[in-house]
Amino acid sequence: MSDRTVPIRRRTPLAELLSRHGSLAALVVLVAVNAAITPHFLSWQTLSVNLTQVTTIIIVAIGMTMVIATGGIDLSVGALMAIAGALAPLIFEGKLFPLPSPFVGVVLAYVLPVLAAGAFGWFNGMLVTRYRIQPIIATLVLFIAGRGIAQVMTNGNLQPFQNPPFQVIAMGHVVGVPVQVIAMALIGAAAAWTMRRTVFGRQILAIGGNERAARLAGIPADRVKRQVYLISGLCSGLAGLIVVAINSSSDANTNGLGMELDAIAAVAVGGTPLIGGRAAILGTMLGALIIQIVRYMLLANGVPDAAALVVKAGLIVLAVALQLQGRRT
Repeated sequence: MSDRTVPIRRRTPLAELLSRHGSLAALVVLVAVNAAITPHFLSWQTLSVNLTQVTTIIIVAIGMTMVIATGGIDLSVGALMAIAGALAPLIFEGKLFPLPSPFVGVVLAYVLPVLAAGAFGWFNGMLVTRYRIQPIIATLVLFIAGRGIAQVMTNGNLQPFQNPPFQVIAMGHVVGVPVQVIAMALIGAAAAWTMRRTVFGRQILAIGGNERAARLAGIPADRVKRQVYLISGLCSGLAGLIVVAINSSSDANTNGLGMELDAIAAVAVGGTPLIGGRAAILGTMLGALIIQIVRYMLLANGVPDAAALVVKAGLIVLAVALQLQGRRT
C-alpha cells in the first residue's frame, strides 16, 4: 500500500464566491447592463412593473424550492392556481352558498381557495408517501386533472368581475409598495427563516440529502414530505388569487399555465440542486428576478418573446452546469 496521500482539491476564491453568491452577481451584472442599454430601466415605474410581474412566480417557486429540497418535484402548481382562481369569484359572488355580507364573502374568497389548494397539495404528498408514487408521476395527476376541475367549476368560461376589496391583494399599495410585493417578501423571509433556523427546515434538508439515513435518525420523513407539498399548494393558491385579482377576471384555461416550468427554472437558476439536500430560498427569489429581467431586457430592446423562451432554457442549462462544476471542485 502506498504511503502517499491524495491531495484534496480546494476551490479557488472565485469558484467559492460564485458558488455562494453567483445569483446575486448575475443579477447585479444584468441590472448594470440594462441601465446602460434599456431606456428608463432604473425608473420606479419599470421596477414596479418587473416586481409585480415576477411576484407570483417567486411565491410559487418558494414552495417549489422546499419540495425540491426533499428530493421531490411538484408539477401541479399551475393547475392549483387555476383551481384557486376559479373558486374565489364563485365565493364572493355568492354562487356557491349564501353570504351574510359582502365583507364575509371577500374574507372567505381569500381563505377557502388557498386552503383548497393546500388540501390538493396534501393529496400530492399522500400519493408520494403512502402509495410510494414517484413525485413526478404523483403530481402529474393534478397537473392533468386540476385544470379540468377548474374548468368544470366555471364551465370553461371567463369569469369577469369588479370587486375592489378582493382586488386589494393585487392592486393595493402600502407606502407606495404593492401589497402583492409585500406578501411575496414576507413569504420569502418566513421560508428562509424556516429553512435556516428551525428543526423542520433541517429535516427537509436531511431527507433530501439522504432519506434512508434521515429515517434511521428518527426524522418523520413521510410527515415532512406531506407538509412541504401542503406548503407548495398554499403558495400556489395565493398566487392564483393574485392573478385573477390583477386581471379582474378568472380564466381557468390560462391561470397558472406553464407556471410549473417557470418555478422550476427559478429554483435551478437560483442555485438549489434539483436532486435535493439544499435549499436556497433567497437564491430562488434572485433566480426568478434574473429570468424576469432578461425577458424584460429582450422585449424592451425589440427581441421577440419567443427568443426569451430560448434564453430562459439557456439560463437553466447554464445554472445546472455551474452546479455540477461546483460539486466537482
